[in-house]
Amino acid sequence: MSEQDLFYLLALLRVEGVGDIMAKKLLSNFGTPEEIFKAKTNHIAAIDGVGSVLLKNLKDKTVFEKANRELEFINKNNIKVSFFKDEKYPERLKHCIDCPVLIFSAGNIHFNNKKIISIVGTRQITSYGIEFCKKLIEDLAPLDPIIVSGFAYGVDIVAHQLAIENGLQTIGVLAHGLNQIYPKAHKKYMAKMEENGGFITEFWSSANPDKENFVRRNRIVAGMSEATIVIESADRGGSLITANLANDYNRDVFAVPGRVTDKYSQGCNQLIKMQKANVITNAADLVYMLNWDIENKPKSVQKQLFVDLESEEQKIYDFLLKNGKELLDIIALQCEFPIYKISGILLNMELKGVIRPLPGKLFEAI
Repeated sequence: MSEQDLFYLLALLRVEGVGDIMAKKLLSNFGTPEEIFKAKTNHIAAIDGVGSVLLKNLKDKTVFEKANRELEFINKNNIKVSFFKDEKYPERLKHCIDCPVLIFSAGNIHFNNKKIISIVGTRQITSYGIEFCKKLIEDLAPLDPIIVSGFAYGVDIVAHQLAIENGLQTIGVLAHGLNQIYPKAHKKYMAKMEENGGFITEFWSSANPDKENFVRRNRIVAGMSEATIVIESADRGGSLITANLANDYNRDVFAVPGRVTDKYSQGCNQLIKMQKANVITNAADLVYMLNWDIENKPKSVQKQLFVDLESEEQKIYDFLLKNGKELLDIIALQCEFPIYKISGILLNMELKGVIRPLPGKLFEAI
């Protein structure tokens, strides 16, 4: 993205009433952010969801001053910016309808690793949670996953530290701009974090760590990860919000079970009881459910003879033959079918014996 496009996109995102979904809708209709500001009022008004208030706000010239200040901050501090259509944008996150249009990052982050998991939980982590997290990350280390969390007290910072100790890349998703760090007590971990991954955020340098920002931050933690693991949680808390968001995004969720009398196992036990999370007792559970243990094994593909496939089924079958096993949402995206429709098609294909489901919401051709 050119600096000019970034400037106008920053300005667009400062327009009151323009969130991520509306910004994507406007970009889809006008191509570039600059063209949105140049477009005739009647052309913008024709877009679904645009009302008189938004039309008026698009004429607010102060958004350009705000965009210029943020652009200066970005350039001065060598902040990396990822547009949601860029290759460097987290692949899974871009499939979420409410993903941020822009992500700002600092450090040494590489999103090309497909094994990305988020580890979340209470800020009052117990010795039980610490020991489980330690063993989990040590056992997963040979598979080289990226560990994502929120850089908060408790489970978050323990997961980040253990990732670094085991030579893994780790990413802290922040609920504020990159001009500060919260909590301030964790400033001492910043250098190691940036050496072994870094920080990402959707928030500008003017944003403070307000309560509502943490809820918004959680959708990034859930959306960019293949799976979310809740180590410990009380019956309420941000980690349960993250788990619910991960379910909404069709991601795998795991929870560590605990005694029913333990305060910080109540949230995990509830997730399991409500079938919103798989039980995880060790790294092997995760490896099996995400299909990591057979990821690199050669697959023998036997073509199905004398099976009549509908045109939609044939398209999916050909895609899986060419690409191997794939996630449900990737199949939907690449084959251009809505999620609500793809599930039924895949079920019919499974009944016909031409595909099979795998752990981790994956499918492959037989």
